[in-house]
Amino acid sequence: MTTTSDSFPRRHARTQRFTLGAPRSFTVAPDGARVVFLRSGSGTDRANSLWVLDVDSGTERVAADPRTLLGGADEDLSPQERARRERSREGGAGIVGYATDGDVELASFALSGRLFTAELRAGTARELPAPGPVIDPRPSPDGRHVAYVARGALRVVGAEGEGERALAEPESENVTYGLAEFIAAEEMQRSRGFWWSPESDRLLVARVDDTPVRRWWISDPAHPERDPQHVPYPAAGTDNADVRLFVIGLDGARTEVVWDWARYPYLAHVHWSAAGAPLLLVQARDQRSQLYLAVEPDTGATRLVHADEDPVWLDLFPGVPCWSPSGRLVRIADEGGARVLAVGERPLTGPQLHVRAVLDVADEDALVSASAGEEAEHPETGEVHVYRVSERGLERVSHEPGVHSAVRAGGVTVLVSATPDRPGARVQVLRDGKQTATIASYAENPGMSPRVTLTQGGAQRIPCAVLMPRDYHGDTPLPVLMDPYGGPHGQRVVAAHNPHLTSQWFADQGFAVVVADGRGTPGRSPAWEKAVRDDLAAVVLQDQVDALQALAGDFPLDLSRVAIRGWSFGGYLAALAVLRRPDVFHAAVVGAPVTDLRLYDTHYQERYIGHPEEQPEVYRRNSLIDDAGLVDAAEPHRPMMIIHGFADDNVVVAHSLRLSSALLAAGRPHEVLPLSGVTHMTPQEEVAENLLRLQLDFLRRSLAQPRKQG
Repeated sequence: MTTTSDSFPRRHARTQRFTLGAPRSFTVAPDGARVVFLRSGSGTDRANSLWVLDVDSGTERVAADPRTLLGGADEDLSPQERARRERSREGGAGIVGYATDGDVELASFALSGRLFTAELRAGTARELPAPGPVIDPRPSPDGRHVAYVARGALRVVGAEGEGERALAEPESENVTYGLAEFIAAEEMQRSRGFWWSPESDRLLVARVDDTPVRRWWISDPAHPERDPQHVPYPAAGTDNADVRLFVIGLDGARTEVVWDWARYPYLAHVHWSAAGAPLLLVQARDQRSQLYLAVEPDTGATRLVHADEDPVWLDLFPGVPCWSPSGRLVRIADEGGARVLAVGERPLTGPQLHVRAVLDVADEDALVSASAGEEAEHPETGEVHVYRVSERGLERVSHEPGVHSAVRAGGVTVLVSATPDRPGARVQVLRDGKQTATIASYAENPGMSPRVTLTQGGAQRIPCAVLMPRDYHGDTPLPVLMDPYGGPHGQRVVAAHNPHLTSQWFADQGFAVVVADGRGTPGRSPAWEKAVRDDLAAVVLQDQVDALQALAGDFPLDLSRVAIRGWSFGGYLAALAVLRRPDVFHAAVVGAPVTDLRLYDTHYQERYIGHPEEQPEVYRRNSLIDDAGLVDAAEPHRPMMIIHGFADDNVVVAHSLRLSSALLAAGRPHEVLPLSGVTHMTPQEEVAENLLRLQLDFLRRSLAQPRKQG
């Protein structure tokens, strides 16, 4: 019999979903001699150290150990650093991020709000004098200076610790220099706010003024003695932060970068390399038009390089835009019904690939991650591969079925591969396509392998994962647990081992678990993702219903006992399911749901359903509640467990409290599980473990599911 101390829920929580101890955040030196990465010491150790792999010898060594550098003291994180980690969903500790100079010989990082550097060849680390708390330190390309942010000011110090000074100081408490605003970090994949010039003599620096943004108060009712947190939150239809960009020299001289900020207020991406002038991507608020602008650093003037328009919306992608070494614009675009890689004005891929990210751009080719496009000869459900793309064609770098990504420089590629039949991910170091080394993972083995079938369901060919109990060998229909995310940016049906572990644990309790990635989820085609425009609720819910009913013809599913669970968008979808389709769904676990879409942020919400003042009825029909209570709730009533963290600053707890009030007013049964001090990530071990157990108990009660051990 499994004991509580070594049960799957406890191990899953203690290991942070079996991610602790796995190497990550790779950087390859331009000469191909070194690979730098982060890794903690074991599968239960949260504190990451900075490591260096010597590619020729295959030996690894520690370049910086946080426990040694802090003398065994506990970390002390500032509120700003905690917010950065929440935006990036960072649950680790120790060295959670680093930056290097151009030759990858010097690394800098913040630790407990203090500034440290590491000599990567020598393997020595030291602290530099800096007023704290230090955020996001980055060496200049020549390695002679380190810039960082402290208390909203952009500061710089010599690599030997000399000449520490402020280059730009905030004019008020609402202004910061060098940090990404909430919207950029949460929605635009831009986590940074300053960029060194290739010559190391100046920087591009974002100035963020949060004065226009509405303030929300986030408190912990379990601790009434503590002051509430005052958070600027740009809810849909309200004002965003004022974001401007400056060129700032090491002497503090500044020049403002000029573009049509009123028309294009979103600073989505910045790229500055030796291949060309600084390159900006700026978006209109409705995200249907965007400009690629080159900056003249001496004057701040910008010139148009390219413009995109789309009648639905324009997506943002990792790694682009950028310049190729020869100075051509590299971008990902939706053209001809496909998501393609374009270099200059020429698309280099077509409908056979759905390009997701640009990983590296060299003279002769580009390295991209992509999944099979709509016209692929052999669609591969849940697979993501690495391709080398050039004017001569395509070459796939990753070969085994799975989910792959890569980092490349100096003729060396670090290939990270997660496959369905192997726990965790394997990290191979390739030179000229041949493996020269591997980087070890210290992550714990989950001790179980998902019994998962990847398939497609319904007329829409909805990607699905079906998980059966590992000890199930009959044909008796099983109660069903739908386990989706089901929305934008959240692909759950993947050809990998560990992402299905929690679903398998629920399956082993006696359920047939179904994960369905309907329209709106990534990885298939632009039309697939954009089908949810203005009809978010109806489309995503219908695809869950269609997938379930289609799979019932091939799997032993008891459609008289169907539950659904989800978190964030998945929580919204779970609540939608039991409120609007109680004929199909009989119980729901609703985690951190967005219930009134007017209370979620501008960049996300307006992309999918427009501006609330222009389309109030669209907001109403896509929300779970509005000012009048429940929206379009059908009979009969179905049990619902609502879970939410009081410290959540992304989907604030007001969403769940208002849903509970509306359910109470309508006389509908539900349970509320409030999580004191918990954010959107639920990183606390005991909380994460018990959440799984309490959900299971609720599902058994709601579906009259017989109890099993495990």
